[in-house]
Amino acid sequence: AVDYADAPHAIAIGTAAARLNELRENWLNPPNLVRREPEVVPGYPDRILPVNEEAAQKLKKRTLTNLYNERPAWLQHAHKALDEAVAEAYGWGDDWRAGALNDDEILSRLFRLNQERAAGQEQGV
Repeated sequence: AVDYADAPHAIAIGTAAARLNELRENWLNPPNLVRREPEVVPGYPDRILPVNEEAAQKLKKRTLTNLYNERPAWLQHAHKALDEAVAEAYGWGDDWRAGALNDDEILSRLFRLNQERAAGQEQGV
């Protein structure tokens, strides 16, 4: 990871992934429903606790499954930004924006790339 820390594509992917994570975390644990308490063990993340029983009941419905079943526009946009950053890193940005990259095409390209890299390793490249 250190080798890629300053790479523009890695930074773009990291930024988009962090934004997606932040948005999901805010939906899963909104500040009006949770309080954060420091964990007693150093280095562990804060404990996330409901502010009251009503909040606890609401939080039970805030799961990733329910979020992805609802698929709100903000979630779609965040995934789109991450997908575009990854496509750019592979050099496929124009094809992605043109809509030419469906799941089958992406898998086919990744498979070819994997085969090329495997063949290079066998040849000591």
